[in-house]
Order: sequence, then structure tokens, then C-alpha cells
Amino acid sequence: MGLDDWTDRRSDEDETDQLTRVLGPTAPQAPPQAPPQGAPASDRRDQAVRAAVEQGIVGPDTPLAGLLDIAGIRAGAAALRAAFDEVTAPGTPVLHAFAVKATPLVPVLRLLHDAGIGAEVASPGELALARAAGIPPAHTVLDSPAKTPAELREALALGIAVNADNPQELARVDALVQSAPTRSPLGIRVNPQVGGGSIEALSTATATSKFGVPLRDDGVREWVVRAYLDRPWLTRLHAHSGSQGMPLDLMVGGVSATYELAEEINSRAGRRQIDTLDIGGGLPVNFASDEETPTFAQYARLLRREVPGLLDGRYGLVTEFGRSLLAKHGTLLARVEYVKSAGGRPIALTHAGVQVATRTVYAPESWPLRIAAYDAKGRPKSGPATGQDIAGPACFAGDLLARDRPLPPLEQGDHVAVLDTGAYYFAHHYSYNSLARPGIHGFATDSREGGGAVRFAVVRAAQRVEEIVAEAGGGLRDGLRELGGRG
Repeated sequence: MGLDDWTDRRSDEDETDQLTRVLGPTAPQAPPQAPPQGAPASDRRDQAVRAAVEQGIVGPDTPLAGLLDIAGIRAGAAALRAAFDEVTAPGTPVLHAFAVKATPLVPVLRLLHDAGIGAEVASPGELALARAAGIPPAHTVLDSPAKTPAELREALALGIAVNADNPQELARVDALVQSAPTRSPLGIRVNPQVGGGSIEALSTATATSKFGVPLRDDGVREWVVRAYLDRPWLTRLHAHSGSQGMPLDLMVGGVSATYELAEEINSRAGRRQIDTLDIGGGLPVNFASDEETPTFAQYARLLRREVPGLLDGRYGLVTEFGRSLLAKHGTLLARVEYVKSAGGRPIALTHAGVQVATRTVYAPESWPLRIAAYDAKGRPKSGPATGQDIAGPACFAGDLLARDRPLPPLEQGDHVAVLDTGAYYFAHHYSYNSLARPGIHGFATDSREGGGAVRFAVVRAAQRVEEIVAEAGGGLRDGLRELGGRG
């Protein structure tokens, strides 16, 4: 059972968004199916790069853009839903809530909503994006380790699910629930403390993680059980063990520990008080090739093998996948502005750097990205692989997307495509050097036209210089002078 069965489907009277208008409709809440066996993602990418150059989306005046493969996004959403439909008992309510932080773009959230995916939000801004995309409160989950009273009040008034992160936050929720009734499903986030993966910053189930209630600390497990027994309105339990760099068995171990805790609470309560388990998301992404691995189906089947009681229909499920739904379906396309040599090594200077690939520039060992070379007309480039640096425009020496990377020799006017950047990259602008945010475009191949013409839709317009000035206080230039007088 999918999102339809989580709550009564609300009528959607909003005007269809631009992605759907331009790229074609998706039937809302269509039954999940296996991904379409159309053109491979690499072929769609090559077509999109060439079309982006031919149509002027990337060129001398717009040397950088993000491209999103709409067919890939839809297929990923279908694969996620199908994977859990395969392993859950008939009638099990399942809400797949996309982690908005992964790609905080309203048209993307709208597209996912049409494909049966809700939203997991962690700030007032992300909640506003989800609401702007038309995602109803019943399909939204609020997670954050630092929710303000105002954030909690808004969520409870709207009926959004809330997971309390710690005892002090639970006390705030107590007071709010007593002061006003709410339709919000409420729960506690626990840290199963099963350990970390290869990227410490993304391991959320370590012994000292800032997230959730540390389940293995002295006395904490009993505190959690008592918190539920004292509050019959707590009906959910949440955990999230980590994402990139986390092995599947460790993630499943975190889910298993959460399930066992739910069983203990329900046993001591003498009833099924906890009716829903939010098992987080965080499936790691393969950045080494076009292969999508591990798959949602592999993860779901591992859950069925290791935690069968989770899927037998007694519990509703919430997932919170983000990177694994979008990363493989985004490409950052940059024009090569100049080519030079230093110390005998070629350097291609582009407009793609730290402002759109922050993690890779600052932590290249943890976040290496693949680079594909295209010529001035957007065609895949061939030639002997030559080690060369792919550099960005920021004014510091470490602004490099790749060091000594073997690629066909790049020339001025060529293009580089930075692959697997659909999540946490070009949608997450870092304003170093006041560099402008690039435009982002969704693309689809139109099979109705001969030759498979590529159509684009604007997801986010490129930032104008005037907007940069306004955001930097351009309208307040005399504000500091007025504090101390002008003499």
C-alpha cells in the first residue's frame, strides 16, 4: 500500500507546475512500476548536454547550468515504492517522505509528490518549500534537533508529524499538546548507537551523535519506555542511522534496534501504542559509475530478511530517502573558459567550483565526482586520456573539482559535465566570491518528435547580479553609518 492509503487523497486544485506542463504529466499516485526500459541514463545525458549547448542553456554568457533528468527521477520514485510494496504485507501504510534538504527545489518536490512521494523537512524554510509544492501536512514529517517553539506550534497546528529529538523538546511538546489539540502523529527520535560508516560527518548513530535520544546510555532506554507509557498520544518511533558511507547491514542494525524497542514498549503498554516506525533513509549512492547500487529493492529485501516483524503489517512505515532519489539524475554542465598549464600539468578553468560542489572541493577524498568531457558543440569528446586539473572560478588554490584527472585533452570552449550532482550539489549554492547561483533545468526526451528532441523546463532561474547586491544589503548601504553619525 502506498501514499494513497496513508490518508485520504486530497483534491489537488493547484495549477500544474512548469515541469509537468513542459515535460509531460505524471498521473498522480500512479501504481508503482519497475523503471522504464528506455534509453540508458548515459544516453539521455549525452542528448541533454548537446541540446543544452545547441539551445543556449549553456554558452559564453551562461557558462554554467544544472540539468535534471526527469525520466530518471520518476523511475527512481517508482523503484522506491515498488521495492517496499514487494516486502510489506498487503494493507501496510507506507509514506516515503523525500528529505527536502537533498534537493530543496519546489518543482522537484512537486514532481515527486505527483509520483507518490511526501516530504521530510528540517527547518521552516524546508516546510515552506514543501507547502509551496502542494504536499499536504499528512504527507509531511518534521525532523530537526533544534526546533523552536514557533516551529513546533506551526507543525502541530497543521497536523504535521513531529519526532521529538530530546527530553527538553518532548517537554515543549507536552505543553503544546495540553494547550491545544492536534492531529499530528507524534514520536521520539532515538539514536540506536550502532556505529558509524566511512564518513564521520554523515554517521548519525555513533555513540556521541547529536541526533536523538542515545538508546544505550545508562538509564535512557527505560526513560524512553516510560515516556511512552506516560503519554498515550506518542504513537511513532523514529531512528536514522546515517547515509553516504554507511554499509547496509549497519543501517539495518539501527532499524532492528528501533523495532525491538517498539515491541518492548507495546508489550509493556499491553496494547499497540506505537503504530508507525519511521526508519529514516540515507541509502548510499555509487559515485564511481552509472550503475545505481545499492538499490532500494536490495535494502528492502535485507530488511525483510533481518527484521521480518517490521513488515508484517502491524506497523505503518515512514522512510526519508534523499540523495539516493536524486543524485544520479543530476548533471552540472560547465563551459571551459580557459586552458593553461602549470608545472607541466594542464588546467581547465571552468565556472563550476566550490560554489556548486562544496563537499567535493573541501573533502575530495570523501566526495570524488566523475567528470565527462564534451566538445564545443556538446558532443562527447574523444582522444588520449591526459591527466589534467578541472578548476573552478573561486579565488583560492584548492578550488578544484578534480586533480590530474585522465580525460581527453580539453580546449577553450569545450564543456565538462560533473556527474551525479542532483543532490547536495548545484541546488546548494555557496556564495563564495559572490558567485551567482546557476540556473537549473529539467529535461526530457520528446518521443513524439522525430529524433528524440530534448525539451527543457526551468526549475530555478539563474541569479542576477542585482539579486546578489540586494541579498548583500544593497538597499541598506547607509545603515552602519547612521549608527555613529556621519561626522
